[in-house]
Amino acid sequence: MMAPDESSTATVEEQTRPLAGTDTPAPLPLPTPLEAYERFEAIFSEVQAPFAFVDLDAVWANAADMLRRSRGKPIRIASKSVRSRPVLERLLDLDPGFQGILGFTLPEAIWLWEQGFRDLVVAYPTTDRGCLTRLARITSEDPDEAPVVMVDSTEHLDLVEEAATSFVAPVRVAMDIDLSWWPFGGRVKIGPKRSPIRTAEQAVALAQEIDRRERTKLVGLMAYEGQIAGVGDNVPRKAITNRLIRTMQSASAKDVEERRAEIVTALSEVAQLEFVNGGGTGSIEPTASEWAVTEVAAGSGFFAPILFDHYRAFNLRPAAMFALPIVRRPGRGVATALGGGYLASGVGAKDRMPVPYLPAGLRLDPHEGAGEVQTPLRGSGADRLRVGDRVYLRHVKAGELCERFNSLYLVTGMTIRDQVPTYRGEGKSFL
Repeated sequence: MMAPDESSTATVEEQTRPLAGTDTPAPLPLPTPLEAYERFEAIFSEVQAPFAFVDLDAVWANAADMLRRSRGKPIRIASKSVRSRPVLERLLDLDPGFQGILGFTLPEAIWLWEQGFRDLVVAYPTTDRGCLTRLARITSEDPDEAPVVMVDSTEHLDLVEEAATSFVAPVRVAMDIDLSWWPFGGRVKIGPKRSPIRTAEQAVALAQEIDRRERTKLVGLMAYEGQIAGVGDNVPRKAITNRLIRTMQSASAKDVEERRAEIVTALSEVAQLEFVNGGGTGSIEPTASEWAVTEVAAGSGFFAPILFDHYRAFNLRPAAMFALPIVRRPGRGVATALGGGYLASGVGAKDRMPVPYLPAGLRLDPHEGAGEVQTPLRGSGADRLRVGDRVYLRHVKAGELCERFNSLYLVTGMTIRDQVPTYRGEGKSFL
């Protein structure tokens, strides 16, 4: 793999091109909170809450911005941030710049493959022997189109070989590389605790082991710099923390670029890589600028959850949210909604709870938060709410919201365009 020449750089016209898909209206100016609330109230006047929905106008605007930031590098869609098969289909049809799926489990990838999806890469290793055997069977029938499974150790290779004993075609695998930052002489690790493969020497050793085995074939590399892609650097009222994060990310970015290039160069002597995947929604530009990267992963950018509100490099439009009905008025300054305890994964803290979005002037009760069966809402907007009204909330992370609802309403303009199932709505629970 060689560094690209000037002809590979996207022109300004290409960076600002309209989306290729149909039904993609030009982004409208950002509405005021009152305008947004009145719009949703008009759209959903006949829909009983609770429900979840996706604003396609906002999705298309976010998608266009993501393509601009990727500067011609294809974006592989992270399915865990979408978790709706029909929405994934729409996104892949939207523009040629969106290519392939980065899945989160092998059962999910096999299901999507059976539904007609191709160019599937599973981002995390698996120990599911039954699904590995199914993958081996699929690979024997379609060796060039079968899903790719992630590995980072000989234990993973042993599982693949055991499952593929009865099949001839080698299972396609990708290697996961640790791009965490290790300052202070390696005494501190900043970043996701993922792969044990950190150096070019370790990567080559595992690649040689993959090549030595008859039933595995190395076709790709994944290297996720989560300390950059998944950490906002512009959080309100946290000026000192923001400066520290920016300093960390700047220093880490240099290490990431150098080490990824070194590893890709070393692996090119052992295997012919079909793809080198990196980054995420929060690092599209710097990741796409690296010659060693052939594609960028992103998924949260379409729905724009709370977690991605606070980045200096980009501004996304809230696109996915859920509505709850007001069922109680316990007293002055309080309106209580039904349900709402849809906490996001991660370190348990207040910043994992959903956030009241519309109407303006609402906040969670500090003593109850978002509850399993009820969520009290306080603030200046609470007294204007009546029993039977709707409130709209945003989830902290993208796809996890779909684990709470069977379907998503898809809206454009002032119209409900469709109602589509989530994974849960199709009876699928992969994690």
